[in-house]
Amino acid sequence: MYLTKEEERILDGEYGEIKQKCLELLVKLGEIYGAERLINISSAQISGVSYKTIGDIGLEFLEDFSKEKVAVYSTLNPAGMDLDNWKELKIKEDFAEKQLRIIEAFKRMGVEISCTCTPYLTGNIPSFSEHIAWAESSAVSFANSVLGARTNREGAQSALASAILGKTPYYGYHLDENRMADFIVKIDAEKNNNDETFFSAVGYIVGEIAKNRVPYFKDLYKYNPSKDDLKSLCAVMAASGGVALYHAENITPECKVKNVVDDKVEKIEIDKKEIKDAYDRLNTTDEEPELICIGCPHCSIREIKEIAEILKDKKLKADLWVCCSLHVKSISDRMGFTKIIEKANGKVVKDTCMVVSPIEDNYKIVATNSGKAAVYLPSFCKSEVIFKSIRELIK
Repeated sequence: MYLTKEEERILDGEYGEIKQKCLELLVKLGEIYGAERLINISSAQISGVSYKTIGDIGLEFLEDFSKEKVAVYSTLNPAGMDLDNWKELKIKEDFAEKQLRIIEAFKRMGVEISCTCTPYLTGNIPSFSEHIAWAESSAVSFANSVLGARTNREGAQSALASAILGKTPYYGYHLDENRMADFIVKIDAEKNNNDETFFSAVGYIVGEIAKNRVPYFKDLYKYNPSKDDLKSLCAVMAASGGVALYHAENITPECKVKNVVDDKVEKIEIDKKEIKDAYDRLNTTDEEPELICIGCPHCSIREIKEIAEILKDKKLKADLWVCCSLHVKSISDRMGFTKIIEKANGKVVKDTCMVVSPIEDNYKIVATNSGKAAVYLPSFCKSEVIFKSIRELIK
């Protein structure tokens, strides 16, 4: 790789051991993937935040690295608990103490303690073609696909290294030639009104087929997906496969300004039978839920408003978590949505989600409208899963 004089000095240790380690990591990544050089980035989204996922070794690593400050605007993925109301969620004190130490380490680095997997809903919104280094898989796909920014699917360490140096290796989805579609998807199925899980079911199938390739949706626009629907599609394709970029005709920005697909590529069709099969596989039990979890990825204020409208004057038999960012919860509080949800036996939970929180300590049967959560809950939390729309779950 070509390095500037300053980068060579960093690599030689002239700027300290931590920056040297960061650059060693990025250079090694660049060499593996054939990057010619490093490029500047405008923002980072850092994962590896929950104590549940990183443990004591991760905590020690972060406390060591917290002697350095980040060089670019950097936001943080969800933690393992609501940072203020963890006792209400039955989080153990030992877990909470170590989780708060992780948060303090990031705070010392100058990372924004947003604790959300949807940074684009809270201010970290890259522009079209802007180079960034994001680690959260659903946010990577949203940034690449819906916003048209450019990022690879970074790991926790590489995203942190990029945040500290303000640089990333120039390879993968940063390059035009790697952003072309690999196959075309056509959907031949009807969508029920008010059923947001349709897009999760479609994405679950496409992610399995795609692995880490780039799909192009030919007719997704006919189903009139909202930004929240596109968010769900991003999340489940990244979970059932490794999709970090997709294009959708008449929807996503990149295919509006240039040709991103060759008609000669493979074409697949998804029909109603395959979608029914996806629902069957995502549901692992027909028992009553102990916990209903909504917000994977984190809810927008529009989604919380819809939940509050459905729940008005109702009382749930199961516990309910509506997961979102601190930013979105503050609006929910102000609009009165939080009060309606709490009156119905629910909680608006910030900073965390059902996947990275230790819910397995208290709940075994979890219901969700999230395809991503339905994929991850059995392995991450040993949960039995009920996968249905918000309206069906509350009904």
